[in-house]
Amino acid sequence: MTSAPAAKIPVVLVANRGEIAVRIIAAARRIGASPVLAASAADADSRAARLADRVIIIGPAQATKSYLRPEYVAEAAMHAGADVVHAGYGFLSEQPELAELLEAENIAFAGPRPETLRAVGDKTSARRVAVAAGVPVAVAVEISDPTSAAALGDSLGYPLLIKAVHGGGGRGIRLVRNSSELAELAPQAAAEAQAAFGNGALYLERFYPAARHVEVQVFGDGDGGVQLFGDRDCSVQRRHQKLVEECPAPGLSEARRQVLHDASRALVKALRYRGAGTVEFLVDTESDDVVFLEMNARIQVEHPVTEEAFGIDLVAAQLRLALGLDPQLPDVPPVPPVVAIEVRINAEDPDQDFRPNPGLISRVEWPVGPGIRVDTHIENGYQFPPFYDSLMAKLIVRAHSRTAAVEALRSAAAAVVIEGVTTTLPLHDFVLSHPDFIRGGVSTTWFAPAWEHRNDPSFHDAQLKEAVS
Repeated sequence: MTSAPAAKIPVVLVANRGEIAVRIIAAARRIGASPVLAASAADADSRAARLADRVIIIGPAQATKSYLRPEYVAEAAMHAGADVVHAGYGFLSEQPELAELLEAENIAFAGPRPETLRAVGDKTSARRVAVAAGVPVAVAVEISDPTSAAALGDSLGYPLLIKAVHGGGGRGIRLVRNSSELAELAPQAAAEAQAAFGNGALYLERFYPAARHVEVQVFGDGDGGVQLFGDRDCSVQRRHQKLVEECPAPGLSEARRQVLHDASRALVKALRYRGAGTVEFLVDTESDDVVFLEMNARIQVEHPVTEEAFGIDLVAAQLRLALGLDPQLPDVPPVPPVVAIEVRINAEDPDQDFRPNPGLISRVEWPVGPGIRVDTHIENGYQFPPFYDSLMAKLIVRAHSRTAAVEALRSAAAAVVIEGVTTTLPLHDFVLSHPDFIRGGVSTTWFAPAWEHRNDPSFHDAQLKEAVS
């Protein structure tokens, strides 16, 4: 009797580095796939490289010559015999060129279709889709000429934000309070956007000085079906870079949460969105305004708080869907039964204007215990490179209430030991101990002045009196 041939083990090409590469490799193992890492020469001996079944070097350390080259990643996928490519976040994760190259070779992309990436990758296009879907948006206008932007600003009223149409990660964003600032800063923002994204297009948007950054985790089946996995508050930010994230967003009324979730569902349906994504909003604390910011068509850095809050694996679900399988995600309530909070630990010196601090990590120890999760790629003896972003690890804590989660996270962060480089751990001790954060619901403009005046008791006394009054 002839036995049936063994089923082919799917191959996942991981087109990223650092902690997210380690995370994708773990998800590939979970679904029974073989992970292959596409790495730069600088990451040839990284933790992710040692965890993968194979490593394919796609170029030198510079990201522009390796991780940001879609043709190199596509070639590596073909060489690996990959069934699916997962690009994580950043780099090529939202670039339609990679998805199209893979599609031409019948290799799946763990993300949305190329046309979806184009629709939401351009912020003005994303706004048009959002408006058509009935999603609330802020008043905005595109800048055709940065040198004559002042007239547009006068027509909208100040304060305003200059934003890069093709931007992300806080690049190309400037706050302007009057026409002279707009005239000065618009050309700077255009130049920064051109350097970062290859396109200097800008637009102006109404600025909400006391707003929260709240986002909704979505997962689409590609045919209009959508599942929602709650919301996250990401309002503790520095220069538009998130520092702390939590699920669920604290202090939201049922009505506001309904608006956020309904708008996200409508947008996913309109796009026939495929896979994991995040719909981001500003929630104004001085009015009832809820306005659409953008859609991130990829897994987010902060996805672990949603996974911990709902007990799911979003990355494994991405891979299963891309392979034509059931993503195996349950239907969940709008608000999870627990609270999860994450802090990003970076190799930066918070006392020196957050200067990057790469170097040799001589010793590292992580906390352990119920409800504690650490996503990281660093280890004893790791040479933290200067070529990429400064993210070292994400420390996540899950607890039965927000009060318990804050206390547990403060304790867990205090137990972290990282020697050899300066980190942002003191920042997190400051945030997690601050009465404003403990109360919940701080705005996106809260962190910068609070941190700047951290050693000034009179500043914080004044803040406390204002809050009480």
